[in-house]
Amino acid sequence: MNISGLEGCRVIVCCGSGGVGKTTISAALGLALARNGSKVAVVTIDPARRLASALGLSALGDEPRQVDIGPTGSWGELWALQLDAKATFDRLVQRHAPSADAAERILDNRIYAHLSGAVAGSQEYMAVERLNELTHDLRFDQIVLDTPPAQNALDFLDAPTRITHFIEGKSLRMLLSPGAAAGHLGWKVLHAGSSTVFSILERVTGAQLLRDLGEFLAAFDGMYSGFSERAEAVRTLLHSPRAAFVVVSSADDEPVREAGALVERLTHDRFPIGAAVMNRIRPLPATEPPTREGLMAVLADAGARDPADLADRTLAQLEHDRARALRDHESCARLARLLGGRQPLQVPDFPDEPVEISGLGHVADALSG
Repeated sequence: MNISGLEGCRVIVCCGSGGVGKTTISAALGLALARNGSKVAVVTIDPARRLASALGLSALGDEPRQVDIGPTGSWGELWALQLDAKATFDRLVQRHAPSADAAERILDNRIYAHLSGAVAGSQEYMAVERLNELTHDLRFDQIVLDTPPAQNALDFLDAPTRITHFIEGKSLRMLLSPGAAAGHLGWKVLHAGSSTVFSILERVTGAQLLRDLGEFLAAFDGMYSGFSERAEAVRTLLHSPRAAFVVVSSADDEPVREAGALVERLTHDRFPIGAAVMNRIRPLPATEPPTREGLMAVLADAGARDPADLADRTLAQLEHDRARALRDHESCARLARLLGGRQPLQVPDFPDEPVEISGLGHVADALSG
């Protein structure tokens, strides 16, 4: 496995468990692709907002911000942004509402304010909408998507299907056709301002709630099919050869287990796996450790006070480091078996946290082989 197979992909989705350095890998992958001449947008939908820190920026917003990657030459461009679900939803309404008046009614509606900012799943679905926007943005050749930790990454994958099922489901159709659903009561009765039934319902459920709901649904009429169509377009893209998933793990047992679960899920649902990355891998020693006697002699010649004690502690640390390196490489072998024999890319455990372009450059070099 190497990133050369990712150069022709329109969308690259980085996923993995929390704490494995997934955001750093996403940023470094974007840098590596930009160094190969591509114009890349790295977008994070992880609420933790680590992407700005990894790139050495004070903050990121919903609009793409270009990152200085040094002398251009034949290099491409690197851009970065942080998903703002509310801003994406607002933009969606302004673009697809039947009229400017309908858009204004939706944006001012209390039901919409709650739906766009607090409803479970809105973050994941707005990520799908933002991804759809970016794939149609001709400024970028490739989009690298940094997802939340593993379980939430699966929520992102499910979002297009969930929104499609919701829009096509009976419950929404009943809300959109309340007169048919309410039988003899009729929606007009509920909407009659002087209706005793409506007044009682408002007192029970909260003032204006039903009125706000009715106005929201009326203003949204005509937009529902677009949600479904865009969700299906993104799902089709993510299943196509123009997309690739990169599974990121560290050598610890739990991240490897979660990486295995992700590989199994992606394989089962026929999402294309482009690569896997093992991050923070400690190198195996290039030579055998010195003998105790030989090390003691060297330390004695150097003037050590207690060469025997210092030699013992040094050899114990060398053995500890060797055992951890062996464990890391066994974890790589475990992940390779889960990938059907394909070897994951290995990123070393750098002494310092790789941040800003200088640090990310070392990670990009490792990803490029």
